[in-house]
Amino acid sequence: MSDVGGESGAPPERYVDLHMHSTASDGAVAPAEVVAAAQRVGLCAIALTDHDTVDGVAAAQAAGASLGVRVIAGVELSAVDEGEEIHVLGLHLAHPEHMAAALDELKEARRDRAKLIVERLNSLGIPVSLEVVYAAADGGAVGRPHVAKALVAGGWARDFREAFDRWLGNGKPACIEKRTVTFEEAARLIHDAGGLAVYAHPGGAASRAELEDLASLGLDAVEVRHPSHTVDEIVRLSALTNELGLVPSGGSDWHGAQEGYRALGSMKVSADWLARQDERVRQRMEQPA
Repeated sequence: MSDVGGESGAPPERYVDLHMHSTASDGAVAPAEVVAAAQRVGLCAIALTDHDTVDGVAAAQAAGASLGVRVIAGVELSAVDEGEEIHVLGLHLAHPEHMAAALDELKEARRDRAKLIVERLNSLGIPVSLEVVYAAADGGAVGRPHVAKALVAGGWARDFREAFDRWLGNGKPACIEKRTVTFEEAARLIHDAGGLAVYAHPGGAASRAELEDLASLGLDAVEVRHPSHTVDEIVRLSALTNELGLVPSGGSDWHGAQEGYRALGSMKVSADWLARQDERVRQRMEQPA
């Protein structure tokens, strides 16, 4: 009979999830319950990466301390590189308070954007109210999913998919561009908070030349494993990440759904990748200011 580590006696593989959302932004699950859900599926560490806010991190870390799950302080920012929007994760934020002023500005810009979206919908004959949208956000960083929730609740869309396909998706009648920062600005904010800048879900669009350029502007890591990536993309991104001296990352981009392609624990991100990130953080701390 083999032991729990298998016939070789090796310890079982440990997994992490370094891209998750809570009700602090557009997730459906409160920060503490995100951690509890991660513990139930056997994850040893997670990163909470809400959009433009770190407001849920303290509650998540408190839950993690009691449940034996390491919780890494993170955030997800929208940035622009050569006219194209890219998402940037800030992981291992040792001093998230250093980002407070910038994040407050981005959260206020989200509220302004929601107001413009509601006004556009009203002009299109949909009498959704801003108060209902803000209520859907429940104090978190407001985004299009909260507008979609209000549209579904009011009967103007059957579900989130229809809300985005008909009104809110990119290029649709009520889509308003959100405020972004440059990649270099995003990386600087993350580094000032002691973290690593990670290119989130780059997919097949990220070329060697782009990754080299972003590395020169402060990129530390690439999200190699993500539900939107094909097997071939994972292999290619892994190779490029190693060749360029970056570190790998990965996560489910979980927003609270119990099933589907973003199911919690589905990405099988090795804890070894987290160890490599920890080493990169240590190296960055040792660099002269």
